[in-house]
Amino acid sequence: MSPGEEEKSYVSRVNGPVVTVKGMGSACMYEVVRVGELGLAGEVVRQSAGCSIVQVYEDTSMLKPGAPVKRTGAPFSLWLGPGLMGNIYDGVQRPLRSLLASGGSWIKRGGKTDPLDISRRWEFEPLLKAGQEVAAGQAAGLVPETPLVRHKVLVPPGMSGKVISAAAAGSYSVTDTLAVVETARGPVELKMMQKWPARQARPAAERRRVSEPLVTGQRVIDTFFPIGKGGCACIPGGFGTGKTITQHQLAKWSDAGIIIFIGCGERGNEMTEVLREFPELKDPRTGRPLMERTILIANTSNMPVAAREISIYTGITMAEYYRDMGYDVAVFADSTSRWAEALREMAVRLEEMPAEEGFPASLPSRLAQFYERGGAVTTLNKEPGSISIVGAVSPPGGDFSEPVTQHTRRFTRVFWSLDTELANARHYPSINWLRSYSDYLDEVEPAWEKLCPGWRGLRSEAMVVLQREEHYQQIGRLIGPDALPDGQRLYLFIGGIMRDGFLAQNAFEEKDMYCPPAKQAALLGLIMALYRGGREYIKAGGSLKEISSLPCVPAILRARTDYAGDDLAGLAGLSARLAGELEALTAKSVTEGS
Repeated sequence: MSPGEEEKSYVSRVNGPVVTVKGMGSACMYEVVRVGELGLAGEVVRQSAGCSIVQVYEDTSMLKPGAPVKRTGAPFSLWLGPGLMGNIYDGVQRPLRSLLASGGSWIKRGGKTDPLDISRRWEFEPLLKAGQEVAAGQAAGLVPETPLVRHKVLVPPGMSGKVISAAAAGSYSVTDTLAVVETARGPVELKMMQKWPARQARPAAERRRVSEPLVTGQRVIDTFFPIGKGGCACIPGGFGTGKTITQHQLAKWSDAGIIIFIGCGERGNEMTEVLREFPELKDPRTGRPLMERTILIANTSNMPVAAREISIYTGITMAEYYRDMGYDVAVFADSTSRWAEALREMAVRLEEMPAEEGFPASLPSRLAQFYERGGAVTTLNKEPGSISIVGAVSPPGGDFSEPVTQHTRRFTRVFWSLDTELANARHYPSINWLRSYSDYLDEVEPAWEKLCPGWRGLRSEAMVVLQREEHYQQIGRLIGPDALPDGQRLYLFIGGIMRDGFLAQNAFEEKDMYCPPAKQAALLGLIMALYRGGREYIKAGGSLKEISSLPCVPAILRARTDYAGDDLAGLAGLSARLAGELEALTAKSVTEGS
């Protein structure tokens, strides 16, 4: 029976966002339906005994048994085309600005508005001619979506054939026909906009090995635990450890071409801060507004739980669309724990057998399906593109042994462990450098060595210092730090300088909020030069007190905020000053010794 013939489908039971529908036995899994007189959007998630189980993306208050249900005959699909960039959507791709204009401060139930503005006209530059053979993924034309994004109008996956007719250069809307292609199924119109099922991954020609670093401008990440373009990272932490602000920093300053930020189940005040702050930010590389290459998806904790479940698929599908144009896309999901809680709530209402801590048994596979949609690929148009995913995890009580954190670690290769003690000490980013790791070091090393020659050796030397500092701190807690010899106390001294002068970063300080690779290498090189000089001086019989009293030490601590990112000459001068003071101290020691 076709969707149009099935007019007697009706609600028989309402259990929160889960609705049982009778008379719709022929519906397909994940088909979108309209529930009730208001036409609430829902999705078929189970079929049994002539009944369909539907999860509704909107508030089901006042929905009663007997309410009519209509099929659409299609799965939940996104509108993909010019106009996505700079927009703010909810979890089911409703533009919040349009809903605000039409309904006031609250989203009306059953509210419908087009995800893209079909009345807006875009300047189109055609790349196809009549008689030309085209294949899936090929660029049919170019549209200047924003000053930062050149939008490629792509031939949809699965379409290929000969162009019968092609539009000339001009101004078109997203629903206008730009070309007609003769395919094996007959003539097909090619428009500026295409639709794609959110739960279905878009195809690529092949997956590539991650090789380029995603430069974030955050020192503890770029220098010690880097992520590659196409990599996946997990950032877990308890309440108040700075997950959201860290993701904000990454979204603001990472060198991805496209940024997609998914606020998945977070508190409304945090998402409000994002919505207010991002439109005012400037891209550090171009000086243009950051929103010209950013899409925001807001699905806060007070919004329907079913829409929270679909929101990450909305975000990753948009990311795949821009990846197919050859862009490097960064997706930030805050937080996947709230998404997993939505899965748990839906599973309870569907009466599924619970697994660990009440989460559904499908949790690991659902996480894997999300993270594996990231990666570096060769597109169907033979261009390189990538999707990097950073997922925040909010383990209750900061317990990293809970299921969401443990399963996420299985599917990601970077682990930025946020530390409650560091956060309480106002040390941000509160990434614990002894519990975090990155498996992309070998892949991104060649690219980092081009940016900063000697990067891997400098990083390894610094990690040894930090590990030994922790070791001697534990001994110092037992016998007191004053009982340690100067050679061991040097690690405590250098470790403190590294924490305050390198690992900590002020998100509100203009010269410190973004640190380019060259400045990172210069700062770390300063600290390591002080360490080497102090080690040799102490071996020669000098004291740690003399090293710590060098006039340049306070300047090294302040260097991260005193010098701009491009002031490498100033940092080189400070390095020369350090070398001179160490040389003078050594000469003085030799003179006094003789």
